[in-house]
Amino acid sequence: MAQETVDISTTNAPIIFFDGTCNLCNGFVQFIIRHDKKKIFLFAPLQSETGREAIKSASLPQKTPPDSVILFYKGVWHIRSAAALQASRLLGWPWIMLYTGIIIPRFLRDAVYNLISRNRYKWFGKRNECMIPTPDILERFLSK
Repeated sequence: MAQETVDISTTNAPIIFFDGTCNLCNGFVQFIIRHDKKKIFLFAPLQSETGREAIKSASLPQKTPPDSVILFYKGVWHIRSAAALQASRLLGWPWIMLYTGIIIPRFLRDAVYNLISRNRYKWFGKRNECMIPTPDILERFLSK
């Protein structure tokens, strides 16, 4: 059963907040689920009440959701390219190799990220509703 609510300030689990209607974002979440052998990641669509409450409490720039994947881990909010790179680091070998991209200045990484983000629906499509987790991964989704 999906967790009703989690106090994200007290969890050590990395939480990925994502655009639940974006096919690219859903693909990213599916990738993480497939390669997260230790099952450490939790997930919440930005459109869910949990996602909206978390983003509001984070005081992130107003423009951040839903055009960004957001990672909350150990009290730190990572957005855009930093979120994707941190997620790859947490996945371990061989995906940790992608983390070497952190040496690219953030403004360049985020410029590419923003280009893809602006065109994600056109290039990858959009769903009418958020992804519905299957029973085997439901416990990893925070919903409310």
